[in-house]
Formats: sequence, C-alpha cells, structure tokens
Amino acid sequence: MEEQRVRRHGPAQWWRHGPPWWQRTDGAEPPAARLPWRSTALLTAFVLVGSNFAAHGQPDREPLDAYARVLLLVASGLLLWRHRHPVAVVFGTAAATLVYLGAGYPYGPVFLTVAASCVTAVVAGHRRAAWTSVGLLWAGHVLIALWLYRRLPPPGDTGGSIDQEILIATWILAIGALSELARVRREQWVRERADRAQAARRRADEERLRIARELHDVLAHSISVINVQAGMGLALLDSDPEQARAALTTIKSASREALGEVRQVLDTLRAPGAAPRAPAPGLDRLPELVEQAAGAGLAVEIEGAAPRLAPGADLAAFRIVQEALTNVVRHSGSRHARVRFDHDTDCLRLRIDDDGPATGADAGGSGNGLAGMRERAAALGGTIEAGPRPDGGFRVLAVLPSQIKSEEGDR
Repeated sequence: MEEQRVRRHGPAQWWRHGPPWWQRTDGAEPPAARLPWRSTALLTAFVLVGSNFAAHGQPDREPLDAYARVLLLVASGLLLWRHRHPVAVVFGTAAATLVYLGAGYPYGPVFLTVAASCVTAVVAGHRRAAWTSVGLLWAGHVLIALWLYRRLPPPGDTGGSIDQEILIATWILAIGALSELARVRREQWVRERADRAQAARRRADEERLRIARELHDVLAHSISVINVQAGMGLALLDSDPEQARAALTTIKSASREALGEVRQVLDTLRAPGAAPRAPAPGLDRLPELVEQAAGAGLAVEIEGAAPRLAPGADLAAFRIVQEALTNVVRHSGSRHARVRFDHDTDCLRLRIDDDGPATGADAGGSGNGLAGMRERAAALGGTIEAGPRPDGGFRVLAVLPSQIKSEEGDR
C-alpha cells in the first residue's frame, strides 16, 4: 500500500514521499537494477547543447572540438552508474570536469554532472568521498587558474582571480548543502516509513489479540455449558430420558450460538474494510447469558440495572460477565452466582460473586480468561480484581470508566 501511494503521488511530490531511486534502504540494488537512462540522456543533451551556447559567449576560451565533446560525454555518461557505484562516479565526473577545464574549454553546464554525482553519493551515505571529490576539483581549478594557466591552453590566458575562486567555492558549497539537505530528507523519510510500518504491525498484533480474546470468550463459555450438559445427559440417559433430552437441546442451542459468534469474529478476517454482518454482543444479551448459565445448572441473580454503554465498553462488560460465569461453571462447586451493577457519572462497577467452594486447582479460572478480562478493562482505562472472598467463594470486580450513553445523546 505504501509503495502504491508513492507511485500515485508521482515524481512531482518525491520530496514528501521519497524519490523512487532511493526506496531501497538496505543497501541492495533495486529490483531489475535498471540504469537511469532517461535522466542521464536528458542531462547529457543539456550539457552538450548548453556548452555550445556557453562557447559562443566565451571567445577567449578554446573552441569546442571532438576532444571537448568526448570529455563532456564521459562526464555525463558516468552518471549511468551513479546509483551502483556512487564513489567511483563522483571521482570520475570531477576528474573529467577538471581535465575539461584544464584544456581551456569554456565554462558551462559541465558542472551539473559533478552536482548530480555529488548529491547521489551523499544521499547514498558516501559523504566523505563526495566532499573530497569536489574539494579536489576546486583545488585543481585553483592551481590551473592561479599558477598553471601559463602552461595550459588557451594561449595568452591571463588566469583567474581570487574573487572568481571564491565564487566557485561558494558554488561548490551550495552543491554540498543541497546534497546534505537531500540526505537529511531521505533519512527522515526512511524513519517515517519505518514508523508507519511499525504502527501497521502493532495494529495487526492488536487485532490478532482481540480476535484471540473474542474466540476464547465465546468458546470457553459455550464449551463449558456443553460439557456440563453432556455430562448431565449421559448420567440421566437411562433414568430420566426427558431430562437428558433437555440437556441435549441445551447443547444444540449453545453450539449453534457459539458457531454464530465464532463466524462473526472470523468475519473480521475477510478483506480489509469488510464490516461484521452482525452487531457485537452487549449487556442487552444478558438474559440469554443467564438462560445459558441456568441450562448448565447455575442460577444467576442480577442486582441493579445494566447501564447503556458505548459499544466498546458494552462488549467488554458483557465478555467480563460471560467469562466470570464460565469460571463459576467450570471451577466452582457453587450453583448460584450474583452479578451486581453499580454505576455513577465516573465509573461502572461490575461485581460477580459465587459462594464456592473451588472444585479444582484452578480456582477462579485457568488464567487465560482472567488475563483476557484484564486486557479488556485496561484497553478502556479500567481495572480488574479477582480472588477468593474472606467468607468463602470467589469474586471478580471490574471497574470501568464511565462511558454510559445519555438518553439525550441517543435522541
């Protein structure tokens, strides 16, 4: 997706999204390892044509001949390999340019080849090589302009001045500054891309955790009910066929509901952006939960009215009650549980009690269910406390921040 977005913005916005020729940041060559023929051809044509125009304005310099055009072609043609061999290219263009100037040919756009190779080398991480090459180019030009001009063409050359060399040094510094700016922008773009990739991985991990938590809550509750009813049905199959039939009916209902909820959870694994086909369960389904628990032989007493909550909090509260009742069915000898709702403008307090005693080593649950409840509460900024009561039994106390829907807001 990120690469598609970069291509869609096109080269006009490469400064924001990263130029296509530096998308690979691991040091490897890009796929197909294409040479930059198009950009090199355009730059070569510009250098050749621009040098002809520059020659007309500098009659005191040597006229452009075949040797001059070969040097211009060499300096420009080296740019074909500027991405594969940036160090060799930056030194090669500087050397070809220095030979061109030493031969007395006109000043002109030949310096663009040095600028292009310098920017590429700096962006690729070869800052020392880039600065050394342009520094040697400037030093060589100083020698030619101030000392060697008498021995080099054109004949009768009066040499350069200190002001001219300062101007050239300023131009070289400008190239270096542009190269460093491109390098900094590239590093920033790489960090931003890495941050986006990390955020995407984090969202994927959170979604996998959410799906795993949903599957655990759905399956643990339904399978516990099925297990209890199957044991009851086997025990009563001969002595009380009608009661055994009722147990099998409960198993069928619980398994159908479990399949429906599992299908709803797995719907989120469809194509990105696909919405679930059924609403997420909430406290409005508490009567169904109480009925299922009753089918498993657990009487549930509701104290207080379940508030109307925002969807996320509503789902979390429902799953916390479901997991707590599942733990009572699986790990407690009590056949009675109490669910109490207490809420105000600040928070919702949800308490689930049973009278015990525990029927196994995993009193209160195996740990996965409690961990899931704590994660749900923590995701909303709430807390979960679970443990034995002083007078016997087990208690789960959830405190969730107030996300209660107001009647005015619904209207």
